[in-house]
Amino acid sequence: MKQKWKTAIGSILTKILILMACAVGPVLTQCTTKAVGVTIITHGYDGDTTGWITAMVDQIPIYFQSRYPGLGTNFTIYTVKLTTDGSNYYYQWQRDSGSSPTNTDTGEIIVKLDWSQMAGGLDPYEPYDISTYKVAAVASYVFLQTNTITDLNGHALAEYPIHLIGHSRGGSLISQISLILGTNGVWVDHLTTLDPHPFNNDGNDDIGFPTDAPVRTYQNVTFADNYWQDQGWLLDPDGEQVAGAYVRQLDAEELTEGYNDTVSTSPDHSNVHLWYYGTINLNTPVSYNDDGETVPIDATMRQNWWTPYEDYGYNGGFLYSLIGGGNRTNTDYPEGLPSDPQVVDGYNQNWNLGAGTSENRTTLPSNNGTWPNIIKFDITGTNIVAENNSIITTLYYQYGGSSNLTMQVFLDEDFNPYNSNSIPVLTVQPPASGTGSVCYYSSLALSTTNVPAGTYAIYAKISDGEHTRYLYTPELVQITSMIQPPVLGIQKSGNNLATITINGVSGQKIILQSSANLKTWTPIATNTLTTSSWNYTNSLPTSQQFYRAALSQ
Repeated sequence: MKQKWKTAIGSILTKILILMACAVGPVLTQCTTKAVGVTIITHGYDGDTTGWITAMVDQIPIYFQSRYPGLGTNFTIYTVKLTTDGSNYYYQWQRDSGSSPTNTDTGEIIVKLDWSQMAGGLDPYEPYDISTYKVAAVASYVFLQTNTITDLNGHALAEYPIHLIGHSRGGSLISQISLILGTNGVWVDHLTTLDPHPFNNDGNDDIGFPTDAPVRTYQNVTFADNYWQDQGWLLDPDGEQVAGAYVRQLDAEELTEGYNDTVSTSPDHSNVHLWYYGTINLNTPVSYNDDGETVPIDATMRQNWWTPYEDYGYNGGFLYSLIGGGNRTNTDYPEGLPSDPQVVDGYNQNWNLGAGTSENRTTLPSNNGTWPNIIKFDITGTNIVAENNSIITTLYYQYGGSSNLTMQVFLDEDFNPYNSNSIPVLTVQPPASGTGSVCYYSSLALSTTNVPAGTYAIYAKISDGEHTRYLYTPELVQITSMIQPPVLGIQKSGNNLATITINGVSGQKIILQSSANLKTWTPIATNTLTTSSWNYTNSLPTSQQFYRAALSQ
């Protein structure tokens, strides 16, 4: 049996290598999954991870469960706190809820990133006001190392697809984190900036504060979205639009009520993260407690804050995350006019990943390429496959290092690659792409030989021996038994014609037979299904006629 398995993999490898191509440079380097990933949410000036961040984090698992019932319930939620004594920097972590990541069924991790001691504010016990350049360096270290969170049992947070969400100065922080990850070769799946306001950068003039990192969409970011307003006055800062992102500007009508009904000194600025929260918690009315005050979303806000396209928040914001599973490459105009931004504007077009080539990314200052990445992984054939047949996929990856790469693909009974219920179906040794290109397999065939019938998630694992990353396909796959009987339907399609529809499983060889007496059966056609159905047209008989379909070896 072992030798048989090796032979099958070998023949698949030959086919794969013929169909592989590389797309080079910024001119060309050639929907998203509902899970698995790491979502990192952070605050801005005078903020912390209580209030709106805790409300948002608590709601994401509920959003997931309502959107994908039966696909898991257990998330791992951490708080990572960054501090300084003025000379050195420190981090602490704690698991707030959920099981260890090796034991969950969803594989999802959420991190509340707390840098409140360094973010500035009115608290005399937190006197430091540190540039986001410095804070990003500390945060990136935590995400990249395999020993910073012992709960991960030797894994790094950066192994999963990363979604960075930051408000105000936090938008500057996450942008700089994405840059540092990029200089190490790590791609960021999603960058969400909520009314970003870097101190003393991008045209802002904030006397007495440090100079923060600019807000940019770098070439290692797959998708970026930016939600901002310029309605603020006095102590209510304005945000900014971010090039390379899907930009959604919120106007005065959309930002009434909410924080305007509290004593907040920056209501419009804060209403931007409330707007985003309203795309995660879709109930009406809903509220949470922030700094001792109740912040609501009521029916009037649902009506006014989101455009008709956004459907009261159901069709916008968090929808474009991996958990939301929205179409990031759609060419719609959510605000309604052809002059408005399109969602696809936020998709990486530095290389042709399916969204065009407009070079809508800021070049990284350097890239040592030491982390391998799987950027995009999709089932491109049918996702209902008979056992012993192949699942056809397309996969894009990048690696700029010099070590030998190994890529494996697994069928998984849940969405956690760290537990032991995965089935290996493919191993290849792909060549390095270099940092100036993305390579892809256009028809990656995954064998289902000896895979029990059932429904599976699919993930790819890529490793250079030191760094590893994972990515699941957006689609589940159903492996069906070859002995599943076909189902027939008959419909008159002309004066003297009948169309017989045979529904079965792709890969089944089926013989269509006819009989006048249900005793003697005559074969009239044979076909190997390439999809789930086959239509056969036959002349109507002059007397009664019966049809049946039989499986053939």
